[in-house]
Amino acid sequence: MTLTLAGLGWSAHFLSQLDPSEIGHLRPARVAAVHRDRIETLTETGPLGLVLPASLSTADLAVGDWVLAEAEVPRVARLLDRHSDLHRRAPGSDATRQLIAANLDGLAIVSSCNAEYSTARLERYLALARSAGISPVVVLTKADLADPAPWLDEAVRAARDAPVLAVDARDPASVARLADWCGRGHTLGLVGSSGVGKSTLAATLTGQALATAGTSELKDKGRHTTTSRQLVPTLGGGWLIDTPGMRELQLADAAEGIAATFDDIEALAADCRFSDCAHEGEPGCAVARAVEDGTLDPARLNRWRKLKREDRFNAMSLAEARARSRAFGRKTRDIGRQKEERNRW
Repeated sequence: MTLTLAGLGWSAHFLSQLDPSEIGHLRPARVAAVHRDRIETLTETGPLGLVLPASLSTADLAVGDWVLAEAEVPRVARLLDRHSDLHRRAPGSDATRQLIAANLDGLAIVSSCNAEYSTARLERYLALARSAGISPVVVLTKADLADPAPWLDEAVRAARDAPVLAVDARDPASVARLADWCGRGHTLGLVGSSGVGKSTLAATLTGQALATAGTSELKDKGRHTTTSRQLVPTLGGGWLIDTPGMRELQLADAAEGIAATFDDIEALAADCRFSDCAHEGEPGCAVARAVEDGTLDPARLNRWRKLKREDRFNAMSLAEARARSRAFGRKTRDIGRQKEERNRW
């Protein structure tokens, strides 16, 4: 296929970051895959493997990033600022921020019309997308195996203003229905749990089977999971980043995304008598009144509370980790200066 910068997703946002001296000397390249010690990129002239400078590690980059490559050697000169980045708190006890994908124009949140569907999981993904400034679209697969109407009703209520589609992931017509999100120059991300048909949808959108790993036939017959993130061309002329099924999706620094996903509760909270109302039975609480009169589902209220608590805790943990890192950096610099002073004497 013929590649152009515009077709790869290059825009004025990235062009404006180039210094005039870099134009013609450094080559724009988009990250297609990230490995332990190198990255694979796509450029106007085709695929290009690059190593990283000492100032960058592969943890600093995500599939979808734009970098500038040196002309003389296959090495990254620098990373360009993103217009969006999808991230979560990394699994485990270490409070770190883990990149999922970069420079997405849309995020397809994939669920299915069966027992795999979860409103709580859908709301979590919606908050993740909106906190990153990425337009979400909800895609319900396996619509050919059951009446999708009940699942659509649930998803539409949770999605608020996000579009909701019910599809057969194997049907090429799915490509046309998602054309607005993965047309020329646009990049669509796919997220969702293992087993909901995400990899099948990805294969239909791209016309190729992506790298997957089968699970135990006894435990999850017929289920497959994506094993790595990669930038793949779609049949509609755009790009797709499929992500591995994430068993743990902890939100951090996602307050705006949570507020947008639960805008109905946020609007009620603004009408409470007291500005610091905790919605735990205080007098004049508009949220409690909505629960009592049946206009607010108490289960939805509990999910909102849970995500807000989780986000506050993780945001504080990340802030503490950053503070420790800065303190360690200052201590290291102080030790270095002391050694230099001793060496002078």
